[in-house]
Amino acid sequence: MSETFRKFLRTLPDFPSNLPGFEPDNAPQDPALLFKQWLDEALDAGEQQPHAFSLATLGTGQGGEQQPSSRMLILKNIDDDGWHFATSRTSRKGRELAESPRAAMNFYWPALGRQVRVAGPVTELSAEASAVDWHERPRADGNDNPHWQLYAVRPAEIEFWQASNDGQHVRHRVGPDGRPLG
Repeated sequence: MSETFRKFLRTLPDFPSNLPGFEPDNAPQDPALLFKQWLDEALDAGEQQPHAFSLATLGTGQGGEQQPSSRMLILKNIDDDGWHFATSRTSRKGRELAESPRAAMNFYWPALGRQVRVAGPVTELSAEASAVDWHERPRADGNDNPHWQLYAVRPAEIEFWQASNDGQHVRHRVGPDGRPLG
């Protein structure tokens, strides 16, 4: 299967033929504004759940070694506290964040050939904000969830990545203040 599967994977398309361009020099300096612009463009392109992202955390695996873990979540907000997401403190990701409060988020919009990666330390937001988030969930039954926690990634770096069919992909890596990182 290995050789056949490898060949099959090579036949799958990488990106659509009509990708948008991206000129970092013309982008808003505020990374949150650029993200919102790209999110709006993803919605316009018909992306389903454009606010979904992969969250990568680090925990202790079998034998005590560091083991990365990744799963899909929904972005809750972006403000001065950081980029918000929520989960149960008793879940695997909640336990990993308690052990190592750093994470990376990755948003991917295939119709546009775009990714946004956000990485940095994670902080727990207030119990009040967590309760509000729990009750705003579409499936919340009105009961409280004492384990529900709203978190924020405080970006140390944000990378906007635009695919190009000529292979000249554009990486725009900035700090939280929008200044380019090397």
